[in-house]
Amino acid sequence: MTKQILISALTIGAIILGTNNVQAQNTTATTTVNITLNDVISIDAGSTAIGNTVDFNYVTAADYNSEQTVTKANSLKVTSTKNFNVKVKAGGANFMNGTSLIPVNVLTIKPSTTAGSMGGTKTAVILSAADQTLVANAPLGSALTLNLDYMIPAAKSSSSDILGKPAGTYTQTVTYTATAL
Repeated sequence: MTKQILISALTIGAIILGTNNVQAQNTTATTTVNITLNDVISIDAGSTAIGNTVDFNYVTAADYNSEQTVTKANSLKVTSTKNFNVKVKAGGANFMNGTSLIPVNVLTIKPSTTAGSMGGTKTAVILSAADQTLVANAPLGSALTLNLDYMIPAAKSSSSDILGKPAGTYTQTVTYTATAL
């Protein structure tokens, strides 16, 4: 009987001590989470300026005597972690058709009336082979859009810059560059 009392006492003691051990266990855990950021600036896919064309067609006398404008929605879609500028330039001094040339300064590129979600100071640019600021100090953001108007004014299309040139398609590349500030 003494053994039974001793075993019972030890069992009760083990249960009590075991319960105290469970209550003394740690009930919280702490984890460190790191977020590593890098500066990013990108002209994103979905920009119509990537691999697209802008076509001006001069078919009638009225075409040569009037302003022509081609609007391109979502011309640029920019994501940037910092404020940025957008610059534009032609790939050379002239639109070319074999050896025939039209100066690139016949073309004006400007933000459309409905310019898109990109902020900043926007300026119309008469195209040249030198970088020119189209948008200055645009605020950072994701997938910011800029709609552009490509315009040839009547004063250029009715001048010797275009008149008197051989018929055909004259081509030049236009490059846009987004640069973080």
